[in-house]
Amino acid sequence: MSTRTAGESRTRETDAMAVTAFVLGLVGLLVTNLLLGPVSVVLGVLALRRGTRRPGRARLGIALGVADLLVLACLVTADGTWSWSLA
Repeated sequence: MSTRTAGESRTRETDAMAVTAFVLGLVGLLVTNLLLGPVSVVLGVLALRRGTRRPGRARLGIALGVADLLVLACLVTADGTWSWSLA
């Protein structure tokens, strides 16, 4: 049986936020960038403010979230719709 302190638990949660921000930002480039982009940015910022041990992942999550929103803006500008297809 392991005993974790509150600090260790918080650090694990913060690291998980950083990784989740990265993954959601990456997935958001392909699908639902309107939803996943902002979520990725918020999680990345929260992870950095809470002192994650993975600041690179948090920063990548923020960057990918912003890229999601830029891709969405380009697609909306190109064809005037909130969705896109390969056809």
